[in-house]
Amino acid sequence: MTTMTPARPLVTGGVDTHRDEHVCAGLDHNGGLLGTASFPTTAAGYAALLAWLLGLGDLVAVGVEGTGSYGAALARHLTSRGVKVLEVSRPNRQVRRRYGKSDVVDAIAAGRAVLSGEATATPKAHDGPVEALRALKSLQRSANKARTQALNQLQAVLVTAPEDLRARLRELPRRELLATCAAFRIRADDDSLAAITRLTLRELAARIAFLDAQLKSTVARLRRITTELAPDMVVKVGVGPDTASTLLLTAGDNPDRLHSERAFASLLGSSPVAANSGQTQNRYRLNRGGDRQANAALWRIAMVRLRHDQATRDYMAKRQAEGKTKSEAIRCLKRYIAREIYNSLPKSALT
Repeated sequence: MTTMTPARPLVTGGVDTHRDEHVCAGLDHNGGLLGTASFPTTAAGYAALLAWLLGLGDLVAVGVEGTGSYGAALARHLTSRGVKVLEVSRPNRQVRRRYGKSDVVDAIAAGRAVLSGEATATPKAHDGPVEALRALKSLQRSANKARTQALNQLQAVLVTAPEDLRARLRELPRRELLATCAAFRIRADDDSLAAITRLTLRELAARIAFLDAQLKSTVARLRRITTELAPDMVVKVGVGPDTASTLLLTAGDNPDRLHSERAFASLLGSSPVAANSGQTQNRYRLNRGGDRQANAALWRIAMVRLRHDQATRDYMAKRQAEGKTKSEAIRCLKRYIAREIYNSLPKSALT
Protein backbone atom coordinates (compact mmCIF):
# COMPACT_ATOMS: atom_id res chain seq x y z
CA MET A 1 0.00 0.00 0.00
CA THR A 2 1.45 3.33 -1.06
CA THR A 3 0.98 6.48 0.96
CA MET A 4 0.11 9.73 -0.75
CA THR A 5 2.23 12.73 0.10
CA PRO A 6 -0.11 15.56 1.11
CA ALA A 7 0.00 18.48 -1.29
CA ARG A 8 1.51 21.68 0.01
CA PRO A 9 -1.13 24.33 0.66
CA LEU A 10 -1.47 27.32 -1.60
CA VAL A 11 -0.37 30.35 0.42
CA THR A 12 -1.35 33.99 0.08
CA GLY A 13 0.55 36.53 2.13
CA GLY A 14 -0.57 39.83 3.58
CA VAL A 15 1.80 42.44 5.00
CA ASP A 16 1.09 45.44 7.20
CA THR A 17 4.09 47.73 6.74
CA HIS A 18 5.76 50.12 9.19
CA ARG A 19 9.03 52.02 9.40
CA ASP A 20 10.97 49.54 11.56
CA GLU A 21 8.95 46.32 11.36
CA HIS A 22 6.60 44.53 8.96
CA VAL A 23 3.87 42.18 10.19
CA CYS A 24 3.10 39.30 7.83
CA ALA A 25 0.18 36.86 7.76
CA GLY A 26 -0.01 33.64 5.75
CA LEU A 27 -3.42 32.40 4.56
CA ASP A 28 -4.54 29.20 2.85
CA HIS A 29 -6.67 29.18 -0.30
CA ASN A 30 -9.87 29.44 1.82
CA GLY A 31 -8.62 32.45 3.77
CA GLY A 32 -7.78 30.38 6.84
CA LEU A 33 -4.92 31.72 8.93
CA LEU A 34 -1.73 29.65 8.74
CA GLY A 35 0.35 31.93 10.92
CA THR A 36 1.65 35.44 11.56
CA ALA A 37 5.14 36.79 12.19
CA SER A 38 7.06 40.07 12.41
CA PHE A 39 10.24 40.94 10.53
CA PRO A 40 12.63 43.92 10.62
CA THR A 41 12.72 46.31 7.67
CA THR A 42 16.17 45.26 6.48
CA ALA A 43 17.45 43.17 3.57
CA ALA A 44 17.85 40.23 5.95
CA GLY A 45 14.35 40.82 7.28
CA TYR A 46 12.84 40.80 3.77
CA ALA A 47 14.64 37.55 2.98
CA ALA A 48 13.41 36.02 6.24
CA LEU A 49 9.83 37.11 5.51
CA LEU A 50 9.90 35.45 2.09
CA ALA A 51 11.48 32.27 3.50
CA TRP A 52 8.80 32.12 6.19
CA LEU A 53 5.99 32.39 3.64
CA LEU A 54 7.59 29.75 1.41
CA GLY A 55 7.83 27.48 4.43
CA LEU A 56 4.05 27.56 4.81
CA GLY A 57 3.41 26.20 1.31
CA ASP A 58 3.37 27.22 -2.35
CA LEU A 59 3.29 31.01 -2.42
CA VAL A 60 0.72 32.43 -4.85
CA ALA A 61 0.82 36.18 -4.18
CA VAL A 62 1.50 38.74 -1.47
CA GLY A 63 -0.62 41.78 -0.70
CA VAL A 64 1.41 44.70 0.65
CA GLU A 65 0.11 47.90 2.21
CA GLY A 66 1.96 51.14 1.54
CA THR A 67 3.96 50.09 -1.53
CA GLY A 68 4.70 53.75 -2.17
CA SER A 69 6.22 54.37 1.26
CA TYR A 70 7.14 51.89 4.01
CA GLY A 71 6.41 48.88 1.80
CA ALA A 72 8.39 50.03 -1.26
CA ALA A 73 11.62 48.20 -0.42
CA LEU A 74 9.79 44.97 0.49
CA ALA A 75 7.76 45.11 -2.75
CA ARG A 76 10.99 45.51 -4.75
CA HIS A 77 12.60 42.57 -2.94
CA LEU A 78 9.64 40.24 -3.48
CA THR A 79 9.22 41.24 -7.13
CA SER A 80 12.92 40.65 -7.82
CA ARG A 81 12.46 37.09 -6.45
CA GLY A 82 9.61 36.40 -8.87
CA VAL A 83 6.79 36.79 -6.33
CA LYS A 84 3.52 38.34 -7.48
CA VAL A 85 2.96 41.49 -5.41
CA LEU A 86 -0.35 43.38 -5.27
CA GLU A 87 -0.99 46.78 -3.76
CA VAL A 88 -3.52 46.75 -0.92
CA SER A 89 -5.44 49.70 0.46
CA ARG A 90 -5.95 50.00 4.18
CA PRO A 91 -8.95 48.06 5.59
CA ASN A 92 -12.27 49.86 5.44
CA ARG A 93 -13.93 51.25 8.53
CA GLN A 94 -16.51 48.47 8.77
CA VAL A 95 -13.74 45.85 9.08
CA ARG A 96 -11.93 47.90 11.72
CA ARG A 97 -15.11 48.45 13.72
CA ARG A 98 -15.81 44.73 13.67
CA TYR A 99 -12.35 43.33 14.35
CA GLY A 100 -10.53 46.27 15.91
CA LYS A 101 -7.22 47.76 14.84
CA SER A 102 -3.95 45.91 15.15
CA ASP A 103 -1.02 45.12 12.88
CA VAL A 104 -1.97 41.43 12.78
CA VAL A 105 -5.58 42.23 11.84
CA ASP A 106 -4.37 44.56 9.08
CA ALA A 107 -1.96 41.94 7.73
CA ILE A 108 -4.72 39.32 7.62
CA ALA A 109 -7.04 41.82 5.90
CA ALA A 110 -4.33 42.50 3.29
CA GLY A 111 -4.06 38.81 2.47
CA ARG A 112 -7.82 38.36 2.26
CA ALA A 113 -8.09 41.39 -0.04
CA VAL A 114 -5.85 39.49 -2.47
CA LEU A 115 -7.86 36.26 -2.13
CA SER A 116 -11.19 38.03 -2.68
CA GLY A 117 -9.96 39.79 -5.81
CA GLU A 118 -10.40 43.22 -4.21
CA ALA A 119 -6.67 43.93 -4.55
CA THR A 120 -5.71 43.80 -8.22
CA ALA A 121 -3.26 46.69 -8.71
CA THR A 122 0.38 45.97 -9.46
CA PRO A 123 2.51 48.40 -7.42
CA LYS A 124 4.90 50.88 -9.00
CA ALA A 125 8.44 49.59 -9.36
CA HIS A 126 10.24 52.55 -7.69
CA ASP A 127 13.55 51.43 -9.18
CA GLY A 128 14.27 53.59 -12.24
CA PRO A 129 14.40 57.10 -13.70
CA VAL A 130 10.83 57.88 -12.66
CA GLU A 131 11.84 57.32 -9.05
CA ALA A 132 14.65 59.82 -9.63
CA LEU A 133 12.01 62.26 -10.88
CA ARG A 134 10.06 61.65 -7.69
CA ALA A 135 13.04 62.71 -5.58
CA LEU A 136 13.55 65.83 -7.74
CA LYS A 137 9.86 66.76 -7.50
CA SER A 138 10.05 66.45 -3.73
CA LEU A 139 13.05 68.80 -3.74
CA GLN A 140 11.20 71.23 -6.02
CA ARG A 141 8.09 71.30 -3.80
CA SER A 142 10.06 71.91 -0.62
CA ALA A 143 12.19 74.64 -2.29
CA ASN A 144 9.07 76.40 -3.58
CA LYS A 145 7.50 76.24 -0.13
CA ALA A 146 10.64 77.56 1.56
CA ARG A 147 10.98 80.37 -1.01
CA THR A 148 7.39 81.50 -0.45
CA GLN A 149 7.93 81.42 3.30
CA ALA A 150 11.14 83.48 3.04
CA LEU A 151 9.43 86.09 0.81
CA ASN A 152 6.56 86.39 3.29
CA GLN A 153 9.01 86.76 6.17
CA LEU A 154 10.92 89.48 4.33
CA GLN A 155 7.72 91.44 3.72
CA ALA A 156 6.72 90.98 7.38
CA VAL A 157 10.08 92.37 8.54
CA LEU A 158 9.60 95.39 6.28
CA VAL A 159 6.22 96.16 7.86
CA THR A 160 7.80 96.78 11.28
CA ALA A 161 11.21 98.06 10.12
CA PRO A 162 12.49 101.49 11.21
CA GLU A 163 10.75 104.21 9.22
CA ASP A 164 13.76 105.41 7.22
CA LEU A 165 14.53 101.83 6.08
CA ARG A 166 10.90 101.04 5.36
CA ALA A 167 10.42 104.23 3.35
CA ARG A 168 13.50 103.40 1.30
CA LEU A 169 12.44 99.82 0.48
CA ARG A 170 8.66 99.63 0.49
CA GLU A 171 8.07 100.88 -3.10
CA LEU A 172 10.83 98.87 -4.76
CA PRO A 173 9.91 96.09 -7.22
CA ARG A 174 10.67 92.63 -5.89
CA ARG A 175 13.83 92.04 -7.92
CA GLU A 176 15.29 95.41 -6.96
CA LEU A 177 14.22 94.92 -3.34
CA LEU A 178 16.04 91.58 -3.10
CA ALA A 179 19.17 93.00 -4.75
CA THR A 180 19.19 95.97 -2.37
CA CYS A 181 18.73 93.80 0.72
CA ALA A 182 21.42 91.36 -0.44
CA ALA A 183 23.90 94.24 -0.74
CA PHE A 184 23.50 95.48 2.85
CA ARG A 185 26.73 95.72 4.87
CA ILE A 186 26.54 95.53 8.67
CA ARG A 187 29.35 95.96 11.15
CA ALA A 188 29.98 92.89 13.27
CA ASP A 189 29.81 94.93 16.50
CA ASP A 190 26.63 96.84 15.61
CA ASP A 191 23.65 95.36 17.48
CA SER A 192 21.28 98.26 17.02
CA LEU A 193 17.72 97.72 15.80
CA ALA A 194 18.51 99.21 12.39
CA ALA A 195 21.57 96.99 11.94
CA ILE A 196 19.80 93.77 13.01
CA THR A 197 16.86 94.60 10.75
CA ARG A 198 19.20 95.06 7.77
CA LEU A 199 21.00 91.83 8.74
CA THR A 200 17.69 89.95 8.78
CA LEU A 201 16.69 91.35 5.40
CA ARG A 202 20.09 90.49 3.92
CA GLU A 203 19.99 86.88 5.14
CA LEU A 204 16.44 86.39 3.88
CA ALA A 205 17.41 87.83 0.48
CA ALA A 206 20.40 85.47 0.36
CA ARG A 207 18.16 82.54 1.22
CA ILE A 208 15.75 83.46 -1.57
CA ALA A 209 18.63 83.78 -4.06
CA PHE A 210 19.91 80.34 -3.05
CA LEU A 211 16.46 78.79 -3.44
CA ASP A 212 16.02 80.48 -6.84
CA ALA A 213 19.27 78.91 -8.03
CA GLN A 214 18.25 75.53 -6.60
CA LEU A 215 14.88 75.66 -8.35
CA LYS A 216 16.51 76.65 -11.65
CA SER A 217 18.90 73.69 -11.56
CA THR A 218 16.10 71.34 -10.45
CA VAL A 219 13.86 72.36 -13.36
CA ALA A 220 16.78 71.90 -15.77
CA ARG A 221 17.29 68.34 -14.50
CA LEU A 222 13.57 67.64 -14.67
CA ARG A 223 13.55 68.80 -18.29
CA ARG A 224 16.58 66.68 -19.17
CA ILE A 225 15.25 63.48 -17.57
CA THR A 226 11.72 63.83 -18.96
CA THR A 227 13.06 64.58 -22.45
CA GLU A 228 15.27 61.49 -22.37
CA LEU A 229 12.59 59.29 -20.82
CA ALA A 230 9.50 60.38 -22.77
CA PRO A 231 10.51 62.46 -25.83
CA ASP A 232 7.09 61.97 -27.45
CA MET A 233 5.35 63.45 -24.41
CA VAL A 234 7.32 66.66 -23.93
CA VAL A 235 6.68 67.79 -27.53
CA LYS A 236 2.91 67.78 -26.95
CA VAL A 237 1.26 71.19 -26.86
CA GLY A 238 1.01 72.47 -23.27
CA VAL A 239 3.27 69.79 -21.77
CA GLY A 240 6.30 71.11 -19.90
CA PRO A 241 8.84 69.44 -17.61
CA ASP A 242 6.67 69.98 -14.55
CA THR A 243 3.47 68.46 -15.96
CA ALA A 244 5.35 65.70 -17.81
CA SER A 245 7.21 64.62 -14.67
CA THR A 246 3.97 64.61 -12.66
CA LEU A 247 2.25 62.36 -15.22
CA LEU A 248 5.28 60.06 -15.43
CA LEU A 249 5.23 59.71 -11.64
CA THR A 250 1.64 58.51 -11.84
CA ALA A 251 2.53 55.90 -14.48
CA GLY A 252 5.62 54.77 -12.56
CA ASP A 253 8.75 53.00 -13.74
CA ASN A 254 6.60 50.10 -14.95
CA PRO A 255 3.71 51.63 -16.95
CA ASP A 256 3.14 48.21 -18.51
CA ARG A 257 1.09 47.48 -15.36
CA LEU A 258 -1.53 49.78 -16.93
CA HIS A 259 -3.28 47.49 -19.40
CA SER A 260 -5.08 50.17 -21.40
CA GLU A 261 -5.50 53.89 -21.81
CA ARG A 262 -8.82 53.53 -19.94
CA ALA A 263 -6.94 52.27 -16.89
CA PHE A 264 -4.54 55.20 -17.15
CA ALA A 265 -7.43 57.69 -17.43
CA SER A 266 -9.02 56.15 -14.34
CA LEU A 267 -5.72 56.46 -12.48
CA LEU A 268 -5.65 60.16 -13.42
CA GLY A 269 -9.23 60.67 -12.27
CA SER A 270 -10.26 61.77 -15.76
CA SER A 271 -12.63 58.92 -16.61
CA PRO A 272 -16.39 59.51 -16.19
CA VAL A 273 -18.15 57.77 -13.31
CA ALA A 274 -21.61 56.31 -13.92
CA ALA A 275 -24.35 57.80 -11.74
CA ASN A 276 -27.39 55.78 -12.82
CA SER A 277 -30.27 54.79 -10.59
CA GLY A 278 -33.86 53.76 -11.31
CA GLN A 279 -35.25 55.79 -14.16
CA THR A 280 -32.15 58.00 -14.29
CA GLN A 281 -29.89 56.41 -16.88
CA ASN A 282 -26.93 57.44 -19.07
CA ARG A 283 -25.82 59.93 -16.46
CA TYR A 284 -22.21 60.50 -15.40
CA ARG A 285 -20.63 62.56 -12.67
CA LEU A 286 -17.25 64.09 -11.96
CA ASN A 287 -14.58 61.56 -11.01
CA ARG A 288 -13.03 62.68 -7.72
CA GLY A 289 -10.75 59.67 -7.45
CA GLY A 290 -7.33 58.98 -8.91
CA ASP A 291 -4.11 60.93 -8.53
CA ARG A 292 -5.21 64.50 -7.91
CA GLN A 293 -1.80 66.03 -8.70
CA ALA A 294 -1.84 64.28 -12.07
CA ASN A 295 -5.42 65.42 -12.61
CA ALA A 296 -4.31 68.98 -11.92
CA ALA A 297 -1.50 68.54 -14.45
CA LEU A 298 -4.10 67.53 -17.06
CA TRP A 299 -6.08 70.65 -16.22
CA ARG A 300 -3.02 72.88 -16.68
CA ILE A 301 -2.31 71.30 -20.07
CA ALA A 302 -5.95 71.87 -21.06
CA MET A 303 -5.81 75.54 -20.01
CA VAL A 304 -2.60 76.17 -21.97
CA ARG A 305 -4.10 74.55 -25.05
CA LEU A 306 -7.32 76.56 -24.78
CA ARG A 307 -5.24 79.72 -24.73
CA HIS A 308 -2.71 78.90 -27.45
CA ASP A 309 -4.04 76.05 -29.62
CA GLN A 310 -6.78 76.72 -32.19
CA ALA A 311 -7.58 73.03 -32.65
CA THR A 312 -8.35 72.75 -28.93
CA ARG A 313 -10.62 75.81 -29.06
CA ASP A 314 -12.46 74.26 -32.02
CA TYR A 315 -12.88 71.01 -30.05
CA MET A 316 -14.36 72.92 -27.10
CA ALA A 317 -16.74 74.78 -29.38
CA LYS A 318 -17.88 71.51 -30.94
CA ARG A 319 -18.56 69.92 -27.55
CA GLN A 320 -20.46 72.93 -26.31
CA ALA A 321 -22.51 72.99 -29.51
CA GLU A 322 -23.56 69.43 -28.63
CA GLY A 323 -25.16 70.79 -25.46
CA LYS A 324 -22.36 70.25 -22.95
CA THR A 325 -21.54 72.87 -20.38
CA LYS A 326 -18.07 74.39 -20.32
CA SER A 327 -17.08 72.22 -17.34
CA GLU A 328 -18.32 69.07 -19.08
CA ALA A 329 -16.44 70.01 -22.26
CA ILE A 330 -13.23 70.51 -20.28
CA ARG A 331 -13.68 67.05 -18.75
CA CYS A 332 -13.97 65.62 -22.27
CA LEU A 333 -10.81 67.52 -23.22
CA LYS A 334 -8.91 66.16 -20.21
CA ARG A 335 -9.99 62.62 -21.13
CA TYR A 336 -8.67 63.20 -24.66
CA ILE A 337 -5.36 64.51 -23.27
CA ALA A 338 -5.08 61.47 -20.99
CA ARG A 339 -5.31 59.23 -24.07
CA GLU A 340 -2.58 61.27 -25.77
CA ILE A 341 -0.32 61.04 -22.73
CA TYR A 342 -0.80 57.27 -22.43
CA ASN A 343 0.23 56.80 -26.05
CA SER A 344 3.37 58.87 -25.44
CA LEU A 345 4.57 56.94 -22.36
CA PRO A 346 7.98 55.22 -22.74
CA LYS A 347 7.40 52.61 -25.47
CA SER A 348 10.01 50.16 -24.17
CA ALA A 349 8.00 49.75 -20.99
CA LEU A 350 4.64 49.31 -22.74
CA THR A 351 5.72 46.60 -25.15
